[in-house]
Amino acid sequence: MKKIILTGNPLSTQNLYKISCRSGFGTMYMSNASKSMKEIYQWQAKEQWKNEILYCPLYLEAKLYFQDHRKRDIDNHSKIFLDALTGIVWGDDKQIEKITIEKLYDHRSPRIEIIINKLKHYGKENKKSKEVKNKGHKE
Repeated sequence: MKKIILTGNPLSTQNLYKISCRSGFGTMYMSNASKSMKEIYQWQAKEQWKNEILYCPLYLEAKLYFQDHRKRDIDNHSKIFLDALTGIVWGDDKQIEKITIEKLYDHRSPRIEIIINKLKHYGKENKKSKEVKNKGHKE
């Protein structure tokens, strides 16, 4: 179990992307503020994560500390930190099989705290899959 803390008020997915229309076609792109925040999160993660990149199923516990008590949908705030930690903590965010997100408030220090857990069943399933592969191949 490892913990990473990303500082700053958690951004919503609605604030991450903008839509532009050219020649009648809509294009979605990441805003400059979002790119900047993602890069800041990546630098913070690199400073804290000294282990190798994980390539196993993961369970994350995320605590979102907001600066104010504005109403927010809790499910709109995970994309930026999941994407920012890809390639630093885990190889691909598809590895995340379970995530719990808690909404909290800290007026002085808004942040995201992420606890990274390897799923317990991973080692057992990995061992079984090796056994199955070995039984199928006789040498």
